[in-house]
Amino acid sequence: MYTGEYGSSAYSLDSREGCNPFQFLGQCVKQAVERLDDLEEDSVEEPKLKYERLANGVTEILQKDAASCMTVHDKFLALGTHFGKVFLLDIQGNVTQKFEISPVRINQISLDESGEHVGICSEDGKVQVFGLYTREGFHENFDCPVKVVALHPRFSSSNYKQFVTGGNKLLLYERNWLNRWKTSTLHEGEGTINNVQWRANLIAWANNVGVKIYDISTKQRITNVSRDNVSLRPDMYPCSLCWKDNSTLIIGWGSSVKICAVKERDHAEMRDLPSRYVEIVSAFETEFFISGLAPLADQLVNLYFVKENSDHVEEEFRARPRLDIIQPLPEGFEELSSDALTVRNFQENECRDYRLEHSEGESLFYIISPKDIVVAKERDQDDHIDWLLDKKKYEEALMAAEISFKNVKRHEVQKIGMAYINHLVEKGDYDTAARKCQKVLGKNMELWENEVYRFKTIGQLKAISQYLPRGDLRLRPAIYEMILNEFLKTDYEGFATLIREWPGELYNNMTVVQAVADHLKKDPTNSTLLTTLAELYTYDQRYDRALEIYLRLRHKDVYQLIHKHNLFSSIEDKIVLLMDFDKEKAVDMLLDNEDKISTERVVEELRDRPELLHIYLHKLFKRDHHKGQRYHERQIGLYAEYDRPNLLPFLRDSIHCPLEKVLRDTFTLPAQIQMSMKYISLS
Repeated sequence: MYTGEYGSSAYSLDSREGCNPFQFLGQCVKQAVERLDDLEEDSVEEPKLKYERLANGVTEILQKDAASCMTVHDKFLALGTHFGKVFLLDIQGNVTQKFEISPVRINQISLDESGEHVGICSEDGKVQVFGLYTREGFHENFDCPVKVVALHPRFSSSNYKQFVTGGNKLLLYERNWLNRWKTSTLHEGEGTINNVQWRANLIAWANNVGVKIYDISTKQRITNVSRDNVSLRPDMYPCSLCWKDNSTLIIGWGSSVKICAVKERDHAEMRDLPSRYVEIVSAFETEFFISGLAPLADQLVNLYFVKENSDHVEEEFRARPRLDIIQPLPEGFEELSSDALTVRNFQENECRDYRLEHSEGESLFYIISPKDIVVAKERDQDDHIDWLLDKKKYEEALMAAEISFKNVKRHEVQKIGMAYINHLVEKGDYDTAARKCQKVLGKNMELWENEVYRFKTIGQLKAISQYLPRGDLRLRPAIYEMILNEFLKTDYEGFATLIREWPGELYNNMTVVQAVADHLKKDPTNSTLLTTLAELYTYDQRYDRALEIYLRLRHKDVYQLIHKHNLFSSIEDKIVLLMDFDKEKAVDMLLDNEDKISTERVVEELRDRPELLHIYLHKLFKRDHHKGQRYHERQIGLYAEYDRPNLLPFLRDSIHCPLEKVLRDTFTLPAQIQMSMKYISLS
């Protein structure tokens, strides 16, 4: 016998008699595949970012031109093109301003922190620095391409009128007190400078050899970080630089990443050394070539260029750029998410054609390519709920919406709950679906009634019955009567349970009484229906009818019913029935309520049942030797007949018995008892 096992289910080819083994094997394979699909579905991790194209004015620009660079400010974007234009855009991509700078490619755009000044450089050697809202400006034409430009972050302040440009050398421009620009060379002789980033007092730039950092406050170069893979052409695989904060620089070059911390040097170690130094706190290699990087809290967002001949990527994703979120470690990293991006014309792009810019204020990431700009942003709680709903994780989605309802903008808790209920009904999990109605439907009567009718349509009224509102919110009586009728047709015990649990105000009592009476015509001795009918009569204050049923059934609640509703006048002619049911309880009740049913009436009712009369009078005598004195003479015969052991104690304690009659009437008793009675009479 062959047995294939998957998960917790085992499939046996000969486990079912008369079953075609090949057909059964096919069913097993189908089930296994379905379960594998479920496992794969569960193993899919939720993405951390969401994407959308920057459209509006950008779409029209990139149809006629191509993006060459972009910089991001919290308030706006600045886009440079291959045809020498610079566009200022709002966050939605609408054009707010346009500048004709050059007939050739814009290489870099730099903005100061305030967003009031811009620096632009182009492939034909033009450099322009000007105020967006003022007339001040710097315009210069060089005889060689200018690849980079960077303004001092506080350029708007009169004390920080500084910027740098880079081509075959890095030049620093400073405006002096005569309002003239002074130029100084910070570095040259190591090839083309292809990137520069200015943060606070630190300027970082990359040339063909490596990355340098210059401290503008001390006018000292404080480090040189060499390029690792010198076989890669720096113009085809340019260096990516990004400041995480004022003292942490992230370098991506080729497939290498280094995170550098700028630290203060101890005064005792300075001598002729710079006051600061750089420590590489993390360094690692990646699978693909880096086109850009940006910080995300303590994590890192990497934009990768994937070569066509890479063996690491599936065929359908080859050549698409990838945006990964990683967690840097001292000697490596942990990949947290990875997304392959289908940007326009990705098949024609090289590593140098992609850039990654980010907005620090909102964790927005812009993937720039010649014919497309894609915006990536962190997913919010609405996106998280979207993903959960898409994966049919309705319970988790409902919980997420409830916990973060203040931050959820596109989703409503009740609508998610309704989707969850619909999903459970489709699965056939009717009990869970009904239970969730309590939480989801709340006090919405219309939704409640719609759900009840839906459960009726699918034949599952019983499932929802125990969860219907029965407190402050109440549905129409017809709803409850419909469910009671369903139980009455199929489940007497369930019907009885609902009558006990539901307040009588929920439904028309007489309607239900009539329905029960109709069923009793078919089954007149059914104890469940009779008991339930008695409960309905009790609620309707028709206690005499309820009492009749309880006595007929010898129901244990008969005494509680009598006490609770003071039905003693109704039981005067039913004393024998009560004592036949439970002698002890009946006698105790009668003795406890002598003011409602007199001893004389009880004795009268029990005259034809001397054995019951004896029990009643015996207990009466035990409570009070004098109350039933008029019956003591009769009791002698009752004791002699039904309770001889207690006859002598009775005679000894009673002072109301005529002993001559006692001696005359008890000559049939055993001699020992007669001698004892004579002794009592003599004493």
